[in-house]
Amino acid sequence: MEQSLKSVVQVPAHLRQFVSQQRYEEYTPIDHAVWRYVMRQNHHFLKDVAHPAYVEGFLASGIDTEAIPKVSDMNHRLSKIGWGAAIVDGLIPGVAFFDFQAHGILPIAVDIRKVENIEYTPAPDIIHEAAGHAPILFDTKYASYVKRFGEIGAKAFATKEEHEVFEAVRHLSIVMEDRNSKPEQIEEAKQMLNAKQKAVKGTSEAEQISRIFWWTVEYGLIGTVENPQIYGAGLLSSVGESKHCLSENVVKLPFSVETCIQTSYDVTTMQPQLFVCESFDQLIEAIEEFASTMAFQKGGVESLDKAFQSGSTSTFVLNSGLQVTGTVANIHKDSNGEAIYVKTTGPTALAIDNKELPGHSKDVHQDGFGTPIGLLEGNILLEECTDDQLGALGIVKGQKTTLPFKSGIQVTGTVSNIIRNKEKVALISFESCNVVLGNTLLFAENWGTFDMAVGSTVISAFPGAADAEAFFDAVKMENDTLTEPKQLTELEGMYQTIRDTREKETWDENSKAAVQEVLQTLRNFYPKEWLLRLEILELLGIHDVQTSDKEQILEELHNLSKTKELHRLIKNGLDLLPLQKGQAIS
Repeated sequence: MEQSLKSVVQVPAHLRQFVSQQRYEEYTPIDHAVWRYVMRQNHHFLKDVAHPAYVEGFLASGIDTEAIPKVSDMNHRLSKIGWGAAIVDGLIPGVAFFDFQAHGILPIAVDIRKVENIEYTPAPDIIHEAAGHAPILFDTKYASYVKRFGEIGAKAFATKEEHEVFEAVRHLSIVMEDRNSKPEQIEEAKQMLNAKQKAVKGTSEAEQISRIFWWTVEYGLIGTVENPQIYGAGLLSSVGESKHCLSENVVKLPFSVETCIQTSYDVTTMQPQLFVCESFDQLIEAIEEFASTMAFQKGGVESLDKAFQSGSTSTFVLNSGLQVTGTVANIHKDSNGEAIYVKTTGPTALAIDNKELPGHSKDVHQDGFGTPIGLLEGNILLEECTDDQLGALGIVKGQKTTLPFKSGIQVTGTVSNIIRNKEKVALISFESCNVVLGNTLLFAENWGTFDMAVGSTVISAFPGAADAEAFFDAVKMENDTLTEPKQLTELEGMYQTIRDTREKETWDENSKAAVQEVLQTLRNFYPKEWLLRLEILELLGIHDVQTSDKEQILEELHNLSKTKELHRLIKNGLDLLPLQKGQAIS
C-alpha cells in the first residue's frame, strides 16, 4: 500500500474504522486504460467549460492523466492547503462521510469503474473522488464551503428507514461494479432499493442535506443560467454527463436551498435538471441558513423526536451544557407535547464541551440512562441555582431530599455528588433513589446510583457522540500490506503491451511485432474490444506509422460504433486523435 502514515494520523480515531488501503499493485492494465480514457476526455472537454478553479486545481493536485493516482501523493499535495486524503472502502454512512470533510479530509474510494460503466457509475470510485472532488478544493472559498458543509452534514439526522436505504444503495453499487454480476442480480438489487425507498416517509434532515450536497458539491453549476460552468464532482468525473449537462436537454434552474430540498435525485441515471449558483459565497450563506433549521441548532422536543426516529447513537444537549450520548428509546411528554423524561437504551455516556465526564463512560451507563427535563415546582431553574439555593432545596451531599418537578415527576434520594459546568449545575447523583411519575416508576432505588442530568430545556441534538474518540472504540490501524501481483489475463496482457509500447520513445521492429501480435489476437478472439483498438490507433498515430492496419482498425471501430452503447464512447475517443481521412464518426 502506498498511503503515508501522515494521512492515517490525520484521521480521528472514531473514523478509522472506515479507512481502507489502496493496493496499487492490484490495478490492472485495463483499469489504467479506463482512467486514461476518462482523464483524456475530461481534460480535453473541461478546460473550456469547468470553473477555472478546477482546471488550475487539476494541475496543483498532481493528478496524472496516464495512470491512476496514488492516494499518498494526493495526500501530500492536499496537505499544502490544509487538507488530507483518506482511503475508504466504497460507500460509507453519510454522517461519517461528512465527518471526514469536517476534519478537512477527503475520503477517497479507490476502486475504479469497469469499462462497461466508463461514462458513469453510481458507485464511488477513484475517478469520481480523485479527479472530481480533489482539484477544485484548491480554491480556498470552495474548500471552506465543503468543510463547513461537512460540519453541518455530520449533524444531520436520518431515520431508521433511511439507514436501510443506504445499505440497499451500497449493495446496488457493489453489484453493479462486480464483474461477475449477472443482469438478474443487478435487477434484483435495484428492486430492493426501490422497495426500501418506498418505505421512507417524509424528508429527514439527512435526506435534505443529501439533496443539497447532490445538487451543489456533486452536480452543481455556477455562473448564470444562460452561461453556466461546471464545478460539481459528479459532472467533472463523468465523461458522458459533463457534456450532456450543458445541452438543452438538461433544464438549468437558479440555485435555492428550498428548491434543492424539494428535488429528489436518481443515482442510476443522468440528471434531468441542474441548479446554477451565482458564486461559492452564495452556497456558504445558503448552507448556514439551512443549518439554523436543524435539530443541532434548534433543540426542543422536535430534536429529541429526530434522535428517537434515527434509532441509532445520538447526543442531546441540555441548557446546563450536559451532553447525553446514547440511543433514545423513550420520550415521556406532558399534555402540551413537551418532553419531561428521556430514556436511552444501551451504552450511554455523559460529557461537557465534547469531553466525556470521568466516571460517566458508556461502561458505567452500559444499560442506558434516564433523566427528567424541565422546571421544578415554583418555576425553579435547577441549572441556575447557586450553592445556597441548592441548600434551600435540600440538595446537599449526604442529605436525603425530594425534588418535585412541575411536570409531576418526583425524585427522592440521598445526594451523593454535584457536578457543575462553570456556573451552572449539570449533574446531580443520588443513592437510594426513586423516580416516579404518578403511578409509573421511572427509576427504582435497587437499580444503583441515579445520575440526574440537570436542564430545563434541550438546546441541541445530533447524531453520533459528543466525545466520539471516547465513545467509539478506536480501531487499530493495520500495517500496510503488499499483495502478490495477480497473473494478467490475456486481454490485460495485451493492454499492458500497448501501454509499454506507448511509453517507449521510439518505434522499432519490436514495437511493430508486439502491436501486430495484439491486433491478431484482438481480431481472432475480441471482436467487441473497442478501448484497446482506440489505444492502438492512437499509438500508430503518435509514431506516424504508415500501415493498412489503421484503416482496418477504423473500420472495426466504425462497425462497433453502430451500437447505441458504444457510439458516443468511440466517437469521443476518435475525436482526440489526429484527424485522418474517414476517421470521424457523426
